[in-house]
Amino acid sequence: MGTDGSEHFFIMDFVRTDSLVLLTIIFVAVTLLVARWKGLASVVSMALTFLLIMVFVLPKLADGVNPVLIALVASALIIPVTFYLSHGVNKKTTAAILASWITLLFTGFLAYIFINLGKLSGTASDEAATLSTFLHGTVNMKGLLLAGFIIGTLGILDDITISQAAIVEALAKTTKHKLGHLYSKGMEVGRDHISSNVNTLILVYAGTSLPLMLIFIDNPHPFSEVVNYEFIAEAIIRTLVGSIGLVIAVPVTTLIAAWFYSS
Repeated sequence: MGTDGSEHFFIMDFVRTDSLVLLTIIFVAVTLLVARWKGLASVVSMALTFLLIMVFVLPKLADGVNPVLIALVASALIIPVTFYLSHGVNKKTTAAILASWITLLFTGFLAYIFINLGKLSGTASDEAATLSTFLHGTVNMKGLLLAGFIIGTLGILDDITISQAAIVEALAKTTKHKLGHLYSKGMEVGRDHISSNVNTLILVYAGTSLPLMLIFIDNPHPFSEVVNYEFIAEAIIRTLVGSIGLVIAVPVTTLIAAWFYSS
């Protein structure tokens, strides 16, 4: 309010609620139209995942609880609930769940090693630095970075493990196979699955990191220097760790599913 009693208004940002709600409605409608009951189950599982993150993961992180422990507990809950809801209770889904747990533990261990080898602090981004200051150091930022790696990997495991388990299931239905034969045949398709999904993953990361990648273009500093910037190294490690987890998920899922369907 001005000194003369007049009111002054400042535009802080656009109100985007209507467009966000509209896009959400379109997403749900398209999913239900195409996938029907399975689409409904996937939407419900997505909502449950979001709810778990909002009411459990984020409050616990804000309270200073170990981020890695929270990420692992959340993943242990999210995987069976969302998988069984989306794909039904059967051998295929159970094999995918077990494979996802194993792959997630492996990926988390790999991320832990290279976060430390890469001397990542977890405060490379502006958001992380601001959060660290805002919460007065109550959150372990390196642990939060590792938790992000774990939850991010979880997002790509559903597709790869369910698809690979479904391949083994289809093979087992054609004729009775022994474990070794089912694994061998499943991996023939799995290798194609790996190549397409790794390429997809790289493109997804590239699409979300284009501003970051532009730093390499016409930069007066040499590539060997730029690639050592923490926020660049963090993006590279995140991409490669996620890709390795995706690759490992294929043989792990194939072996577990082959064991289930050969017994």
